[in-house]
Amino acid sequence: MFWYGNDTSGWGLILMAISMVVFWGALITGITLLVRSSRPELPAGRTMPPLHTAEALLAERFARGEIDQTEYNTRLAVLQQKPGS
Repeated sequence: MFWYGNDTSGWGLILMAISMVVFWGALITGITLLVRSSRPELPAGRTMPPLHTAEALLAERFARGEIDQTEYNTRLAVLQQKPGS
């Protein structure tokens, strides 16, 4: 049997939509925080090593033939100098 006056009004639909967004946001945030907390941390003061150092990029350019040996040696010497000298 169908009773009148027990349907979901406009405010009920808005409340359900907001609740759905909050629920999925909380679920996704919880999963993200759980995954991040389960990853091992680096020791204090240590960072990830760079993927490509300047010397490695210079060696790649030399290997591809983009620069010659004299330019490679000159640039490598500049890279290996200590700062301030």
